[in-house]
Amino acid sequence: MATTQVMAPPGERQDLTSRLRDFYTLTKPEVNLLILMTTSAGYYLASRGTFRFFGLVNTLIGTLLVASGTATLNQWMERVWDGQMRRTANRPMPSGRMNSIHALIFGILLSVGGGLYLFATVNTLSAVLALSTLLSYLLVYTPLKRITPLCTLLGAIPGAMPTLIGWAGGSGRIDPQAWFLFAILFLWQFPHFLAIALMYKDDYARAGYHMLPSFDGDSRFTRVEIIFFTIALIVTTMLPLIDRGGPYYLIGMFAAGAFLLYHSMKLAASSSTVLARRLVHASVIYLPIVLVILVVLKR
Repeated sequence: MATTQVMAPPGERQDLTSRLRDFYTLTKPEVNLLILMTTSAGYYLASRGTFRFFGLVNTLIGTLLVASGTATLNQWMERVWDGQMRRTANRPMPSGRMNSIHALIFGILLSVGGGLYLFATVNTLSAVLALSTLLSYLLVYTPLKRITPLCTLLGAIPGAMPTLIGWAGGSGRIDPQAWFLFAILFLWQFPHFLAIALMYKDDYARAGYHMLPSFDGDSRFTRVEIIFFTIALIVTTMLPLIDRGGPYYLIGMFAAGAFLLYHSMKLAASSSTVLARRLVHASVIYLPIVLVILVVLKR
């Protein structure tokens, strides 16, 4: 006897696909890729003896869940102001495509689920660090964006925490060497995010975000900041030279640093939005190169 298969109308299938895409967008997958890279580097560099592959997988899954939840809750908190900026007006909540309650529940489930997953499959320290990152990002960095440009400084702390989460996942503790990796990611965020702030300074101002100092009308101060932190970053990457990798380490870090410094100096000479965008792209290329050098030349 023939059976009749009931299929959803094309419009409903498209609607479901769009909703799933919006939920995926809330997690900021492009940011999560960098988070997973730094977490992986921390895990690998902390590992001793036999490498535990499934330990890495579990650490990445838990970190990804918490990071996705943090991104979602951040957008929930900023949904009104996101609607005032061109770059974010088409996000799921400001555009009206998603109910904010649905986003809130989604973000909470991801965050709590990720913390519990790390606690159950990795260790308590990694779970505590992950949830501390979430809380400091949402309760410190996010509100400070509307108060002071120092938000970038304080926001760089939770931004660098994935290195410590990975380290805790790989060793169950935070060794002194973990802070070296933390420092690299902490300093890297300044040229990266300050360049973004220059790219979208009018957008940020329209929404009332204080990403740049009010006295820095010509952005000269910010561009000097970028040079300062770029040099500090390059110097920091050179610090473990004696104990790690010898001349190959020096050559690799010097070349990567010269590449980033070149783009920073180009921006320092001009406040061009195009040059700011190029620095952002250069910083995204630079960070994986540094992580690969650290991993490949691990002793």
